[in-house]
Amino acid sequence: MHRGLEQAQPHSLLDDARLCRQVELNLRRNRQQDATEAIEAAVAAYRWDDCRLADWNPEPYALLWGTPLWQQSSASQRRLLNQLYWVAYYSQIMSAEIATIFLNQVSAAGLYAIEDFRPVCDSLDLETRQERVHIHAFKTIGEDVEHRLFGRRLFTYPMRHPFTETMVFGDSNRAKAWWKGLQLRAFSAMAGSAFLGSQYLLIRGLRTLNGKIVQHKLGQHYASHPDQAAAPAPAAISWYHFSDESFHFNTSRIVGLEVPRVLPKPTAFERWVVNRGVAGCQRDHYHFSTAINGIFWYDPALYETVYRLLRSPAFGLEHEAALAMVGRCFCEDSDGVQAAARTHAEAVESYKLFVEPIPWLNGANKEMRHMARNGVARYLATNRAAFARFRGRAEALRTQPVAMPAEQAA
Repeated sequence: MHRGLEQAQPHSLLDDARLCRQVELNLRRNRQQDATEAIEAAVAAYRWDDCRLADWNPEPYALLWGTPLWQQSSASQRRLLNQLYWVAYYSQIMSAEIATIFLNQVSAAGLYAIEDFRPVCDSLDLETRQERVHIHAFKTIGEDVEHRLFGRRLFTYPMRHPFTETMVFGDSNRAKAWWKGLQLRAFSAMAGSAFLGSQYLLIRGLRTLNGKIVQHKLGQHYASHPDQAAAPAPAAISWYHFSDESFHFNTSRIVGLEVPRVLPKPTAFERWVVNRGVAGCQRDHYHFSTAINGIFWYDPALYETVYRLLRSPAFGLEHEAALAMVGRCFCEDSDGVQAAARTHAEAVESYKLFVEPIPWLNGANKEMRHMARNGVARYLATNRAAFARFRGRAEALRTQPVAMPAEQAA
């Protein structure tokens, strides 16, 4: 901004020297520690035969860990559940990153209208490129695993557009998905508001905060591996992804919480939009998943997928046994249910701490009241009611083809 010339507005990022240093330091360090090459190399080195006999995550991060299925599984089945956690978890992360690619650019468009915001926009450009690298890695390995083992998709999906429902297994239907897509399109139409652009990063920070809780632990499997050169490629990708996302979270914190200091005061409408966005995040993160501890999926949406997994040669259960196991895993209390509930409670407290200094959020959002209502008793009651409905229509699954390894199916 040239102070000696006429300007459209008096605001500039340069008005806050400390904030400028924060933005530039975060961008410089993200460039220096950019994990793009390491992730690309890990994907290129990935071979199923090289890593199929290893765990890809710490032991508690396995599909349905701590449930009756986990307790009864053999060592090889537990290893498979460990690997499928990786596939399922990063399928959800991939969905979020597809939306992030679009929304990063919408936010950058709004913020670039204010003088001297180029470093913020450069950060979002770098992160957008990194998201594409992450997606490529998760998609390549997840699809290879499912094709080899099941000959069909269980947790992965074909490439989708950014207006698709972000939760892969959410409490949704066609009407809710349509409404969510409409809301995202409406947000993009508000790209002219720098304040709303900054507040997308606030919401992104909340969602990334949830990821940090789990991804740090996933990354430790590689970071503490006694022979990193021999570690499975998916474990290495978890570590490098966590490294990138740490900078993304810092960007979210700086832009979502600090940048509004140098922007025009938000209007009543802008405050309303932000509160709607945070309330939507609470709704998305209301549930917790025993199947994938750390992802806030709606477990009833997973009943059919888990049933198909149990009918596959990997577990070989007959129809009634598979159905009974689905009921036991999701409708009975277990170590897995308790662990998922603890992760959800930790997320609630972390979210509250993150938004505590924000004056434009209402009490319901600052205290995360909607998310905090959920707990083990409600979770089990919801699952039991949904399972009764699932049993009623499960007979149709009995005669459907069993998921088979691609080689056997051929």
